[in-house]
Amino acid sequence: MAAFSDTVTSAAWRAEASAWITAALARDGVRVVAPPEQPRVRPWSTQLVVATDAGRYWFKATCRSSSFEPALQALLAEVAPDAADAPAAVDADRGWMLTADRGATLRERREPTAADWGALLSRCAHLQQTLLGRGDALRGTGLPDCSPGTVAARLDAVLDLLEGFPPGHPARPDDGTVARLREARDAVAAAAATLAASPLPSSLQHGDLHPGNVFEVDGALRVFDLGDAQWAHPLEVLEVSSAVARDAGTDWAPVERAYRRAWDGWCAAQGLPPVGAADDAPTWDDLRRAAGVTHAVNRAWTWCGALAEATEAEWADWGEAPGRHLAALLDLVPGPQT
Repeated sequence: MAAFSDTVTSAAWRAEASAWITAALARDGVRVVAPPEQPRVRPWSTQLVVATDAGRYWFKATCRSSSFEPALQALLAEVAPDAADAPAAVDADRGWMLTADRGATLRERREPTAADWGALLSRCAHLQQTLLGRGDALRGTGLPDCSPGTVAARLDAVLDLLEGFPPGHPARPDDGTVARLREARDAVAAAAATLAASPLPSSLQHGDLHPGNVFEVDGALRVFDLGDAQWAHPLEVLEVSSAVARDAGTDWAPVERAYRRAWDGWCAAQGLPPVGAADDAPTWDDLRRAAGVTHAVNRAWTWCGALAEATEAEWADWGEAPGRHLAALLDLVPGPQT
């Protein structure tokens, strides 16, 4: 099987993609005025920049594990048009998508403040709430089901995959780490059970939510770059966001409060107490710790899919990522593993 990056840099693939782009735009009366440029190739996706007589367009092709992204983007634009842009064209079978350029991202426009982050996470919470009850439709696009009840078995599957690599492979954890992770399975299952006991149902988890993956349209924030998305417990979305914000020196506490307020408002509308406030329910801190555990497993699994079509050199560059995310959960679970 050819590596994804080798396929999408071949002359034959470029010609096929260019022909599809030209035909898709022509249906809307738009003419391509220059050969597409390919500024970025990764093991999981590539982009082409398309100059047209109606402005710039972006073409994205994904690897197999993320091939749901175009259909997911189109569905979000239909269900929540104020939160996601509609693609100009989609080929769901090939994982291809064409979108109009929307200008600079929020991160490119300015250095994001805590208020910017709070608006982004509040917006995310409201999108997650809009999508409650639409799991069948979203998973029907191919969006992976990473809800709490699936996580313990996913840990087994990821460890089996990583342990199957030969010694010395960049993705293979050492035997001691593998043993500790297998011992942590009960703690992972317990974390998943904690999330399942919360009042918050599973919904869309963007997977890589930060100001570089949103842009403003008429004052509203719209998300893109959904190749890491999952159907999962909503609080998992805070894991990547908090890491990116803190790395940038942002005060995270008010950001998380904004996200929590959005969910407390949803609970109130359902006649429920605020998240973590009921006597027989997990606290907010309990849920955050549990989401950190399940996110570590789900994120490791996403990385495995992203690298499934990688070259040896790409494995060398990124192969440590699945094991690194799994190892992070060892700091979050109780018992001898820690």
